[in-house]
Parts: sequence; C-alpha cells; structure tokens
Amino acid sequence: MKQRSKCLASLNSRSGCGIYCPTTCGVADYLQKYKPSVEADLKYMENKLGEIANLTKGAQDTIGHFGSCSTDSYLKSSSMLDDIIRFEKSIICSLFSSALQGILESNSKRMLDLKQMSIQLEQKCKEPCKDTVEIQEVKGKGKETQNKNSFPSNYCQDVANKGGKVSGLYFVKPQQAAEEFLVYCEIDNFGNGWTVLQRRRDGSLDFNKNWVQYKNGFGHLTPDDSTEFWLGLEKIHKLSTQSSIPYVLRMEMVDWSGVRKYADYSMFRVSPEQDMYRLTYAYYSGGDAGDAFDGFDFGDDASDKFYTSHNGMQFSTPDKDNDKYDGNCAQQDGSGWWMNRCHAAHLNGKYYQGGTYTEKDAGESGYDNGIIWATWHSRWYSLKETTMKIIPINRLTGGGQNAGVKQFGDI
Repeated sequence: MKQRSKCLASLNSRSGCGIYCPTTCGVADYLQKYKPSVEADLKYMENKLGEIANLTKGAQDTIGHFGSCSTDSYLKSSSMLDDIIRFEKSIICSLFSSALQGILESNSKRMLDLKQMSIQLEQKCKEPCKDTVEIQEVKGKGKETQNKNSFPSNYCQDVANKGGKVSGLYFVKPQQAAEEFLVYCEIDNFGNGWTVLQRRRDGSLDFNKNWVQYKNGFGHLTPDDSTEFWLGLEKIHKLSTQSSIPYVLRMEMVDWSGVRKYADYSMFRVSPEQDMYRLTYAYYSGGDAGDAFDGFDFGDDASDKFYTSHNGMQFSTPDKDNDKYDGNCAQQDGSGWWMNRCHAAHLNGKYYQGGTYTEKDAGESGYDNGIIWATWHSRWYSLKETTMKIIPINRLTGGGQNAGVKQFGDI
C-alpha cells in the first residue's frame, strides 16, 4: 500500500495525492477494498507473535535445563580435574623420587671420597710438621760446592757436572743475575741436568696472572716436585741467554689416557723485558708430539698456520697485549703466553678436568683456551700434565736423540 501525503488546497501533478482528493465514498470504497487484507495481515502477525512467545518459553526451558545440566557437569568435571591433578602429582612424585635417588647415590659416592680424603689428611697430619724445605747441595767436586761460601752453579747441568746426582731444589746464579735463585733440577742417571721452567700437574694453580706475576714467577717449588709453578720470564731470560752453548727447550705433555709425548726446540732463548721477552729458536729438533710451535692449519682460513706459529712472538698477558691480533688473545684465554693470532700451542692455558671441553665451557669469548698442543690433540682437548725444561744442546746431540727419549721415559 503506497503511503499518501496530506491533501492540499491546490493540487498539481507533482503532489503525493494523485490528480484529485478522495470523496467520502472514495474513502469507504478504499476501506472496504483493503480491510480484508489488513485483517489477514494482522491475523498473520498475531500468529507469529504467538510462535515467538512459544519459542521464547522453549528457550527459557532449555536454558533452565542447561543450567541444571551444567551444575552436574561442573561437579563431574571437577571430579575429573581432581583425578588429573592427583595423577600429575603421582607422576611428579615418581620423577622426583627417581631424581632424589640419583642425588643420594651421587652424594654417597662423594661422602666415600671425602672419607678417603679425610683418612689421607689424618695420616699426613700424623707426620711431623716441616717448617723448612730440603735444598740440595753439590758435594764431591773440589772446592766448588753449593753453599754460602762457594761459587753457585749457573744452571742445572752445571749442578750435575759438579756432582749433583739427585733431582730436587738447587740454588743457581746465571751469569747475568744479580743474585742466586731457587730452581728445580731434574737429574737423571746419565748425568743430564734439566732446569725446569714450568710445571702443570692437577690444575691446582691458576695461570690467569698479570704481567708482573709472569715476569717474577708464581706457584711453589717443592723438593718432591708435586706442585705447579711458572719460574718467571726474567729468570728464564737470564738462564737461556747466559751461555755460549745454546739450549734445547723440551715440551713434555701427558694426556688424560696417561700417554706421554714431547717436542724439542733447539737454540731456544727468551729476550729481555725491553723486547717483551720474545721467544726464538732455530729449529724443531724432534719429538713425537709434533711441531705445534710452527703453527697448525685448523681449516678455518688459509692463513691459520702462519698466524698460529710462535717463533719470534713476544709474550702477552691479559693486562699487556703484545700479540698480532686486533683483540687481546691473552685476555680472551685468561693466561699468558707467546701469542700470535692466537696459538697452536699453549701450555699455560686453562685447566679442564677430563680433557675435552667446548666453546660454551670456554666462556664469553668461545675461543679454545685449554692446555693445547694442536699437532697431537684437538684444540678442544686440554692436556693433563705439562713440563717445560731446558738443557745445553750438547747433552742431547752428544748421545743422540734416542738418549733424550729414554730420559723422558725414565721420569
């Protein structure tokens, strides 16, 4: 039904009423014509309203039903959740019990180790205390005996030449030294006297030291040779440059399987502090550990071997950087050494129990910083024991290289 507008006094073709206003009869005709359809529409609407009312009532009933069902479901789900929580707790308890059992077993083993250590300490405590150490004296060769009233030996081979037959602590005074100092001498059955410069045994001594400490030396010398030490760069310089007869530097190493190997470097010397205690040698003269001082090709770069060689390198410490690297190798590694960029050999590196270590173990830098000899073991393998020692070259060349090998086996 088209809605019409209110009729106006004057009409035109554009008005909403058409071309004329309806008369009374016209209105009646209009009502008679449309009334049935309007009533039908109203009846239809009434039926629809009834259906809607019925649907609303059904929805209310459904909601009520769901409400009662949800209460039951909630109770059931709560019970299920309780079961799940109890099951989870039982699993956690089981895992926790297993972990506790492992911890208990581990602690039991540690307790046993502690008991054994306690017994050993108790036995040591029963021994009489010593407030002095035994320092060997050279006796039996004329007037040159090692005491306060004699001329001290210049190095350990000199000690052996003067009659020293027992390995131990001796005073020596190199020609350039202002005063004598203590060293450990290894003297074998063949009359060879090795002067020990460095010793690593068990990781008990931290080698992360500064320049002054590496210059003067650190650690402790003991008559039974049971401790770790670094003799000192100044002493090594004076020992290695005093004689017209050049020295051999021997690097002895032991891995965690007990295998021993060595490397010898002839005409070894260390320059004075003005030259930052530069390491030089003429040639690699043998050994079964390989020539790691000559560098090693790790496969990272074509220049690996060149930049990991050590001949001619100055000494670096974490607080005094003398290497060829843009950064500080000694600071990254936490130890002092004759660094290049950085190393293929490093006997002052960090001590790792068991040998094998990873980039994560190496700390923030992630670089290999263990006790390394790359021509024998991987750079991610840290050796168990090391010794650096020197002897005049004629003591080895006179008896041949085999004499040196036999001597190492007798240690």
